[in-house]
Amino acid sequence: MIRNLFALIGLLAIILLAVVFFKVQGTLSHFDPKAGEVYLEMMESIIKTRNPAAATIWSVPVEEGLSADDVDQTMKMVANELNMSFVGELPTSKDIEAKSGKPYRLVKIYMFCNSLVAAQMIDYSDAFAAYMPCRITLVEDKTGKLWLIALNMDLMIYGGEPLAPDLKKVAEQVKDNMLEIMNRGAKGEF
Repeated sequence: MIRNLFALIGLLAIILLAVVFFKVQGTLSHFDPKAGEVYLEMMESIIKTRNPAAATIWSVPVEEGLSADDVDQTMKMVANELNMSFVGELPTSKDIEAKSGKPYRLVKIYMFCNSLVAAQMIDYSDAFAAYMPCRITLVEDKTGKLWLIALNMDLMIYGGEPLAPDLKKVAEQVKDNMLEIMNRGAKGEF
């Protein structure tokens, strides 16, 4: 009797898994071909870190010996080279210090934009305006190490219905530019 009960439970579990699998497959067939990979990586990161914010970012360590000013200058020069406009910065740690009256570790947000691509993305969906301008944050961690952190753009580009080929191409170019700004900034490579 117990053996039959376990067999029935096993059969029901297999049927449930098959239904879920085919339902997910049917839904994902309307998504970008990379969507499954993007969501799987995000879930693996959430499971590993238990931190949903950490699962949606790129994080690049700044090489030892580089100062915040070195990183600042390099990122701005690289952005200019790549035709990404530097549209502002938020010296967040200075604001925290002014409001709290206490020293705070370095946190500075840099904003970059290619306004022509931004217009195309917003024309596609107003929701994309929330991703603009592209931001890179220079953060001094609790041990004093500098990091560059930015929103991982893969979910925006690949996480849903496929973008039109021309829109996808320019979105991928902005993604590549942001990663280049971060990587060269972290190494001080003008």
